Amino acid sequence: MANHKHEYSFWTKYKRFATTEILMYLIMIIGIGLGILILS
Repeated sequence: MANHKHEYSFWTKYKRFATTEILMYLIMIIGIGLGILILS
């Protein structure tokens, strides 16, 4: 039971990190796109 609870907390934390990581990747992609447009 304790191990299962630990997994649940790990997944909730991982979901938070995943959402922030996705937002960071989107910002990076937008930044690269803008950089290409400015350079070209």
